[in-house]
Amino acid sequence: MTIAITTPRGHVGSHVLRTLVAAGVRPRLLMRDPALLDSAWHDHVDVVPCDQDDGDAVLAATRGAEALLWISPSVPDADPVAAHARLGGHVARAVTENGIARTVFLSSVGAEKRHGAGEIDGLARTEEALDATGAPVLHLRAGYFFSNLAMDLDGLREGVLRAALALDRPMPWVDPRDIAEVAAARLLAPWSAGGVQAVHGPRDLSFAEVAEVLTDVLARPVRAERTPDDDLRAGLRAVGLGEAQVEAIVGMSAGLREGFVAEQPRTVVTTTPSTLEGWAAAHLRPLL
Repeated sequence: MTIAITTPRGHVGSHVLRTLVAAGVRPRLLMRDPALLDSAWHDHVDVVPCDQDDGDAVLAATRGAEALLWISPSVPDADPVAAHARLGGHVARAVTENGIARTVFLSSVGAEKRHGAGEIDGLARTEEALDATGAPVLHLRAGYFFSNLAMDLDGLREGVLRAALALDRPMPWVDPRDIAEVAAARLLAPWSAGGVQAVHGPRDLSFAEVAEVLTDVLARPVRAERTPDDDLRAGLRAVGLGEAQVEAIVGMSAGLREGFVAEQPRTVVTTTPSTLEGWAAAHLRPLL
């Protein structure tokens, strides 16, 4: 079978790539810059130059694919929500015109709100575009990535875990590798009915609880600290982000606060095994 995957160097895509190759599949990699791929993979994959923000390129790159993993990349755009929606239109066109038998889309917890969740609203637009095709599509609504913790190493070195959400509100945290395993399994197995599958990680954690885990694993005190929205806005503006980009980021936290309940409850199907303790020891501790 021909399985096409996007962002094969990302937190999720890189693990999907490895899993598919281990399963004996020669995946087709859609890459904006194929030169960035580690040469060790060259004998095991087919690489197609493809900018996911180019609808014609996406259509050509996915021609003949039986299955597709679509992960919307970061696009340098004045309006991230509009950018995700635009890319969603490209993949929906490709799914329809190329008759792709099954598509797995990496979405997010919060996309079920459809509006009012900042940049996640762009993923909701992609869900809607793919659903409108009538083709078999599975949306993976993933929890908060463990790897997001590596975005503020300076704060962790100072013993502070900064958060825009309430510090005592539990939410699903998940290892990107677990998301990749779910995605790869669904790409490899034939199915004709899609829908939504949440990927919740092993347990819900509040930021206060995450700080306790990091204190133990890193052998240094870490405390959770709430960052007010206006302080977050100021910090994002200071690094040069425009207003639409700032509000897209702030809106993700604001939209998932009080009153939000995920559409998919935690079950044995949505619960994945990798713990924050294990991930932090393997990936975060060496960086600090």
